[in-house]
Amino acid sequence: MTRTSRLSYFSLYLLWILFFVITPVALIVYQSFFNLNHQFTLQNYRDYLSSSVYLRMTLNSFIFAFLITLLTLLISYPAAYYLTRLKHRQLWILLIILPTWINLLLKAYAFIGIFSQAGSVNHFLTFIGIGPQQILFTNTSFVLVAAYIQIPFMILPIYNSLVDIDPAIINASHDLGANNVQTLWRVIIPMSANGVRSGVQSVFIPSLSLFMITRLIGGNRVITLGTAIEEHFLTTMNWGMGSTIGVVLIIIMFITMMLTASRRKGGVKR
Repeated sequence: MTRTSRLSYFSLYLLWILFFVITPVALIVYQSFFNLNHQFTLQNYRDYLSSSVYLRMTLNSFIFAFLITLLTLLISYPAAYYLTRLKHRQLWILLIILPTWINLLLKAYAFIGIFSQAGSVNHFLTFIGIGPQQILFTNTSFVLVAAYIQIPFMILPIYNSLVDIDPAIINASHDLGANNVQTLWRVIIPMSANGVRSGVQSVFIPSLSLFMITRLIGGNRVITLGTAIEEHFLTTMNWGMGSTIGVVLIIIMFITMMLTASRRKGGVKR
């Protein structure tokens, strides 16, 4: 590839980043400094930092994102570890990826049918004698559905990091007297830490700003920053406050990426 062709490809990449990443973020930051009367002001940030409602929404977003990420990790790590020991691994990976091809709205409506009073879950509870329960429009149903949707994005990076581990290292651990649990805890988990970090980033960051699932599965009982942004942009038309919350989310996302980024020590990535 010639220097000119490399520059052309690089320029196309820069244009894409400029128009579809930097420009939208700059517009959000710019809009956050205007009120409903299109006057320049810092009142949006003062209102956000002084309002117990917005601070409680921020805390709720953190709690829900943490629970979704934790549940997803607890399910995904054993699943990814088991996948590395299967013969037809690519087929199983494909089956895990397939649900991501289905529209999110369709999956949400499917869970509405499953968790509703006349759904399959309540049919099963009635069959075993517990009786129908209010499952839909609860925090539990919201976390479960969000975790289900995010699972592929946690499994794939963990699976890739586990596959990259040299089997000779595992065998050496056993030869040195470590049992399966010790090998898992002291060798496999530390060596797959980068995959876990990538999975946490892929799940935690989007979970902070969920709004469609909060409406359809959680009803109006689950309030997060994502639903607040939707409310300000589509209902109250207060784009300045909605942009301010968006800026706060962007800052939180950058902090999350910095905290979960791979660290280098002595020139070697850990």
